[in-house]
Amino acid sequence: QLQLVESGGGLVQPGGSLRLSCAASGSTLDYYAIGWFRQAPGKEREAVSCISSSGGRTNYADSVKGRFTISKDNAKKTVYLQMNSLKPEDTAVYYCAATNPLVFSVCVPLGFWGQGTQVTVSS
Repeated sequence: QLQLVESGGGLVQPGGSLRLSCAASGSTLDYYAIGWFRQAPGKEREAVSCISSSGGRTNYADSVKGRFTISKDNAKKTVYLQMNSLKPEDTAVYYCAATNPLVFSVCVPLGFWGQGTQVTVSS
């Protein structure tokens, strides 16, 4: 019913910025909470941020608070992740997925994973 496609990744220097997009098809985003997750080679997947269906509630991992901002445009069927002050430790493949709409203390993925987009932070 819902398909998600990530884009916007790339190679940036430390301190640089990127904006990731998670575009939906097959359904509107009005009924879905969406989260961003990332996974570096050899490491486990971790939650980065998530946002409620209305955009009224958000959650951020401690490691990205103050640097990343999640936003949602239901009309455009797109969730964004603005990434500023990037660090080498942010290097990973970033994925978006539907998340539990009832819990925001932790971003819990429920499915509808995208294919991922590579973010590399290096000088």
